[in-house]
Amino acid sequence: MAQRSLQHRSGAGRPEQNHINMPSFLLLEAICIVLFAGVPPSLLLQEVHVSKETIGKISVASKMMWCSAAVDVLFLMDGSHSVGKGSFERSKHFAITVCDALDIKPRKVRVGAIQFSSAPRLEFPLDAFSTQQEVKAEIKRMVFKGGRTETSLALKYLLRKGFPGGRNASVPQVLIIVTDGRSQGHVALPAKQLKQRGVTVFTVGIRFPRWEELHSLASEPRERHVLMAEQVEDAANGLFSTLSGSAICTTTSPDCKVQPHPCERKTLETVRELAGLAPCWRGSRSTDAVLAALCPFSSWKRVFFTHPTTCYRTSCPGPCDSQPCQNGGTCVPEGPDRYRCLCPPAFGGEANCAPNLSLECRVDVLFLLASSADATPEGFQWAKAFVKRFVRAALTGDSRARVGVARYGAELTVAVPVGEYQDVPDLVRSLDSLPFDGGATLTGRALRQAAERGFGSAPGTGLDRPRRAVVLMTEARSQDEVAGPAGFARARELLLLGMGSEDVRAELEVITGGPERVLTYTGPRDLFDQIPKLQGKLCSRPRPGCQAQSLDLVFMLDASVSVGPENFAQMQSFVRSCALRFDVNPDVTQIGLVVYGGLVQTAFGLDTHLSRAAVLRALSQAPYLGGVGSAGTALLHIYDKVMTVQGGARPGVPKAVVVVTGGSGVEDAAVPAQKLRENGVSVLVVGVGPVLREALRRLAGPRDALIHVATYADLSHHQDALIEWMCREAKQPVNLCKPSPCMNEGACVLHSGSYRCECQGGWEGPHCENRECGISSHIGAGRVVSVLLFPGTVAKGGSRALTEGVSLRSFIRQTFSGCPLHPRCHAG
Repeated sequence: MAQRSLQHRSGAGRPEQNHINMPSFLLLEAICIVLFAGVPPSLLLQEVHVSKETIGKISVASKMMWCSAAVDVLFLMDGSHSVGKGSFERSKHFAITVCDALDIKPRKVRVGAIQFSSAPRLEFPLDAFSTQQEVKAEIKRMVFKGGRTETSLALKYLLRKGFPGGRNASVPQVLIIVTDGRSQGHVALPAKQLKQRGVTVFTVGIRFPRWEELHSLASEPRERHVLMAEQVEDAANGLFSTLSGSAICTTTSPDCKVQPHPCERKTLETVRELAGLAPCWRGSRSTDAVLAALCPFSSWKRVFFTHPTTCYRTSCPGPCDSQPCQNGGTCVPEGPDRYRCLCPPAFGGEANCAPNLSLECRVDVLFLLASSADATPEGFQWAKAFVKRFVRAALTGDSRARVGVARYGAELTVAVPVGEYQDVPDLVRSLDSLPFDGGATLTGRALRQAAERGFGSAPGTGLDRPRRAVVLMTEARSQDEVAGPAGFARARELLLLGMGSEDVRAELEVITGGPERVLTYTGPRDLFDQIPKLQGKLCSRPRPGCQAQSLDLVFMLDASVSVGPENFAQMQSFVRSCALRFDVNPDVTQIGLVVYGGLVQTAFGLDTHLSRAAVLRALSQAPYLGGVGSAGTALLHIYDKVMTVQGGARPGVPKAVVVVTGGSGVEDAAVPAQKLRENGVSVLVVGVGPVLREALRRLAGPRDALIHVATYADLSHHQDALIEWMCREAKQPVNLCKPSPCMNEGACVLHSGSYRCECQGGWEGPHCENRECGISSHIGAGRVVSVLLFPGTVAKGGSRALTEGVSLRSFIRQTFSGCPLHPRCHAG
């Protein structure tokens, strides 16, 4: 029996991969045929590999194209069944989009259209309509024909009759073929003959085009004449980009350019594969010739084929190219020359996200600009530009701030005294004439001179005097000593702020007293982004502590010989200032103190002092120990003796340890600190002076909870940073079993938002704090035990002796196995 063939058509469905395998059906002596799934219409069959921003520019440029010349444009549109009605409508949309950029007039651009399927049909000739509106309306009225894809017949029609209603070869002729490239005839020869007559041929793919055929139809260079109608604006841009090379089409902006971009085209092809063998019956006219055999059966797959190529597109400079949105704002183009800025919350009300930086605080600011040879003229110009932008943003009509500018190399020159200019434009103009000096970089001398004469005579004292700040801007390391002059300036109640490159960060930290008063930048744009931060630092004031937050807080002070008694006293003063910011009572904040030197000592535990006044008195009385200190030993002491329920720690309350050290003896502290963290206790390290930075960073842990202070006198400048850290830790979620509230090796178990202690070894109570008395086996429940005690004798009712020098309480506790609070234990 002869094999039969079975016709197939595409069915509905959704492929999940590039290869689509469908179930097969074995027919008698027949092959297996597969029904094909459709592909989502959203699939991109041509993709230009450029950024989203460039795609937007291509889209904008396509709207700026305009073709105004004597040219005949003929659309040859595929209306066959392989295209389908939906894709035919998209072809019409593409043609209408192209017409939007054509100057359609009898003496300019003429447009005509032919629809082809089994045979070509003239929709309207080129001389039928003389306006853009008429042509677009007629294209909209075109009706899908259906039939076979006879592209070759349509091309031969044009070879015989030319462009219907056209001006023959007296004007350029452009043929735009919109098809899926699945012709049922040979197209190469008639297409070649048309191109030899001077016709420029564009092929525009539709549905799942056969790109090989589209390439054979198109003019050279083919990558410039093959497009995809599904991406309408991209295809229109590609068409006009090619035509602009012949001066037929232009853009409204001379800055627009045609550029090549990598792109990728896809098509969906049907592939037949041998799937295997299956039993089948074979027979003939003979009655006994029927026999079983293995027959081959096949499957069909739909496979995506990829064609890498180059796409030429016109893009025009966008309104966002100049990056008009400041301070992290996002520029969104809204046309060829319009945009809007999506601004961060702090800048939402300002044009272009410009900082709203009016200085509301009363402050006198002296900008101190490095003008030495090492600072470079370029760096000096950046600093001047920063000051200009800052004063424009900060000195608004209601600002109470005053600004001055000084430059320095070997000597300080006050170019603009503080408060001399009330008018911002005058102040900015005065900066234009500020010269670059060169010479040595003596930052220390400049700081001392700025403190002595940078602010003139003070306008008042006490509360009447505004805050005074020096903003040092430099990219060069000082050639003289800076710590002493910086201390001199701070002693005169000057706020020192530093701005510079990462290379001078360490020196700026020494000058200003800490990292929180230093701003670093990598370039001009990064520098200008520091304006809001500088404004915040100029007007920041100490904030209250976390008054309503519960916290168990232990200060651990280095009282070793490396610190010395005078510096230890400054530590005490610093801790007292911090304690003033907390509400100390058993329900809110508890504070304890541990000091370490040659030994470790708990100055007072968490539950020792129940008021802030008591804590402040005890802090003043903390002993200086001397000796060689070990921070690791002190941290283990806190772990074992202080941050425990027995030591007064409260279950379910955040816990923190603040280590204040001169850096000596911290080499062994990293592991104990991590042990505390794993047990739910936060650890912050305050390192003072030229400490071992690497050892301190290991001690500070993975969250880098480290504050570095230049000198002990500068501790007060870091109080805000420390309080902020402690308040942040007070808000962290806690584990009720860390540290464990269970005593005497009891196990803590979390249960329904709370915890319980599973006691061992005869211990009992909520925290395993009680157990049966040592003599309970000898007395009955509810009976009173009377013990007569005489010094120097053996106690009746026990085997222990009360000797001189032993307290009665201690003797009773030993006798009754450490359970004086048990209800069956009474001492009389």
